[in-house]
Amino acid sequence: MDWTIWLEWVIKGLVLCLVLLVGFAYLTWYERRALARIQVRVGPNRAGYQGLLQPIADAVKLIFKEELTPSRVYKAAFLLAPVLTVVPSLVLAAVIPLGTSFNLFGREITLYVANLNVGVLYLTSIASIAVYGIVLAGWSSNNKYAMLGGVRATAQMISYELSLGLCFAIAVVMGNSMNLNEIVTAQKDMWFVVIQPVGAFIFLIVTLAEVNRAPFDMPEAEQELTAGYHSEYSGMKFALFFMAEYQKMIVISMIAATLFFGGYREIWFLKDTFLSVDRAWFLGPIYLLIKVIVLLFGMIWIRATWPRIRYDRLMSFGWKVLLPLSFVTAFITATGILLAQELNNQLYLYAIPALSIVSALVAVVFIYRDLRRKSHGRI
Repeated sequence: MDWTIWLEWVIKGLVLCLVLLVGFAYLTWYERRALARIQVRVGPNRAGYQGLLQPIADAVKLIFKEELTPSRVYKAAFLLAPVLTVVPSLVLAAVIPLGTSFNLFGREITLYVANLNVGVLYLTSIASIAVYGIVLAGWSSNNKYAMLGGVRATAQMISYELSLGLCFAIAVVMGNSMNLNEIVTAQKDMWFVVIQPVGAFIFLIVTLAEVNRAPFDMPEAEQELTAGYHSEYSGMKFALFFMAEYQKMIVISMIAATLFFGGYREIWFLKDTFLSVDRAWFLGPIYLLIKVIVLLFGMIWIRATWPRIRYDRLMSFGWKVLLPLSFVTAFITATGILLAQELNNQLYLYAIPALSIVSALVAVVFIYRDLRRKSHGRI
């Protein structure tokens, strides 16, 4: 194999890691400023203009902060856990297409690190590895609160991973491929969120649980578990857990944008204009960045407004609501696409969102009735 191909992979991998590291730093600033605006208070505004140097100040503080390792921890596992948590958040982004390609020194440079035919399968396999680091951190800390946080993370992951897998399957069926580039290309005329809005909504809910964000942040609930699985961590070890969560927020938003919101493609009514990605390659990363920023704001908004739900209700919601609804949504999508292809009638495609929304409304009615029965003391 030509050595220049290896060099290209290394350079693109380093650039992607650098982008995610900078994104992690300024996502903390973005979240703190957005939370301050939503909650009508002042956010970080001292370090630099509008607080833009605050992430750098936080990084310096964490680097020089004293690290304490309790004497009774299982040291090897305790040191390995943060690494096992942060690495998958970086590796996930390798197969996500950031744009098309451009020519440099007579060579075509593609805007992705790897183009796997089974890219969706790669995402599902790597995404479920991060929980090992959380569980290992809870167990190795030799602390009951940390252990409870790790166990909660495992139970939560199992509850929502099945729904997440079905949402991936929905995107695969609509794109007729497991290759992420081909899934993005299939959305050139219409984003998948228009065809399957319920599937996209379920995916966004499940990803909140996947990254342990509010209202699904039970593994680190400070009112009950002090800080959960990372109670015994400090300094840069804690920073690695912090980094993993925020980097995974960015990567999950990139995946959601790729699967359901057109990825790096423009809005369909711009595809034949000068704002088309096919005419200007540099617009692809810009479009993807805009979509990621909007999705990240949704996560921040939910954290600012929704209270943390009780753990038994969280598990019940995952098993009794999201999983059946995901099955129904996947069945409707597969059936509608099969009928549209076999009978050559696009009307069946329009029936997919209608039937999916009806099934979601039925689920909402059942949830409402269940909550009313519980509130009246019948259960």
